[in-house]
Amino acid sequence: MQHKIYALFDFDLNQKKGYSIDQFLNLPKVKQAPFLQYRDKSNSFDKKLENIIYLKERFNGKLIVNDELELAKYADGLHVGQDDVLRYETTIEKSILRLRMLLKDKILGLSTHNVAEIMIANKLPLDYVGLGAYRKTNTKNVKDILSNNISTIASVSKHDVCGIGGVKSTDKIPHVKYLVLGSNLYEN
Repeated sequence: MQHKIYALFDFDLNQKKGYSIDQFLNLPKVKQAPFLQYRDKSNSFDKKLENIIYLKERFNGKLIVNDELELAKYADGLHVGQDDVLRYETTIEKSILRLRMLLKDKILGLSTHNVAEIMIANKLPLDYVGLGAYRKTNTKNVKDILSNNISTIASVSKHDVCGIGGVKSTDKIPHVKYLVLGSNLYEN
């Protein structure tokens, strides 16, 4: 199976690496990615919006916003984590149904970490799931590493699966369609 790259633009990481947005967009792996997720935990709403509009104008694929519904209307979709999804409703199921209604035909993705979360996701109107962490990473504190179990878990998903967490572009992971690259985008 040929994996596709799902690029992750983490504003703080990009700043730490010393890259401008244009330099990031010109990274070879970013140029081949059909998806780009914008994650920004430090800027104001206005600065995030400015960056999203800038990326949307210059990125050739689909731009997904991380966790912030208010910004998703300026992008092609929204990705939510297990904890963040509960800010919209009292359960994951209700939250996803509400988000789907608000987003209409925009892309909607959800982070998952195990078979139980995949089974819940299978019942929901999602476009994809993120599954991980595949291996230990320096950018997030992850307690459960899936390693080779990721393939078994991914095999039960009815949605496209994006492998997350320490994934490298050279990884070959059965049942995973996209490799989510964050800090590994900057490496050759």
